[in-house]
Amino acid sequence: MDVSVKSSSHLNAVASIGQTTLDLVQEMGRMALFLFQGALAMVTPPFRFQLLLKQISFIGIHSLFVIVLTAVFTGMVLGLQGYYTLSRFGSEALLGPAVALSIIRELGPVLTGLMVTGRAGSALTAELGIMRIREQVDALHAMGINPIKYLVAPRMEAGLLVLPLLTAIFDLVGIYGGYLVAVQLLGMSSGTYFGGIETALLPKDLWVGLLKAFSFGLIITWVCTYKGYTTSRGAEGVSRSTTSAVVLSSVLILVWDYFVTSVML
Repeated sequence: MDVSVKSSSHLNAVASIGQTTLDLVQEMGRMALFLFQGALAMVTPPFRFQLLLKQISFIGIHSLFVIVLTAVFTGMVLGLQGYYTLSRFGSEALLGPAVALSIIRELGPVLTGLMVTGRAGSALTAELGIMRIREQVDALHAMGINPIKYLVAPRMEAGLLVLPLLTAIFDLVGIYGGYLVAVQLLGMSSGTYFGGIETALLPKDLWVGLLKAFSFGLIITWVCTYKGYTTSRGAEGVSRSTTSAVVLSSVLILVWDYFVTSVML
């Protein structure tokens, strides 16, 4: 009797693992198909520029304040920590390049992506989720309008355009944040700070950071619109979709950042 019970429990455990794996594979397939449909809708006329401009404003302009604020204090923290670390080895002159490279290659695109995910990505998911549970998406189908073209494509296009621009702003503000601490607070020469950056910074460093930002823009809008578009079970479903979208987007940003960095290096 005990043997049969143990065998049954083992089989249930294996069945549960198998079902979870199948569900995960199916979800990945649905997400991949959704991405393909969104990419196809972005390059297929008609092009709704008014919707695109609205999403650029929502994702980009409305996120500008939090991006600038995060960039200033990120640069200041890097400048402060970097100065006291490098001073132990008599290498304070390398503070400018250390701050600039850290921000441009890594912290700029990653923190921009995380901030946009928290501010705009969650709102995108909630907006589409509410439209789904109110059957507005089904109404678009009934009117002969492709919901992917009307709702998803403008948001994906806006993410691809806006994230590199926000990252460039983050980089510039962050470097000047480090300047405020290094030069104005700690008395370092401004010529040494900016001269080191000019010498150490390569065009490749800029392109790597912008490439990451471009890919993060796609990840954020893809995951968040998918989660919102497939929302179910009313208000509870919207809450779950929003939380899931923010968590999954943030994790994918960090994972993808590692792979891009390993390839580019």
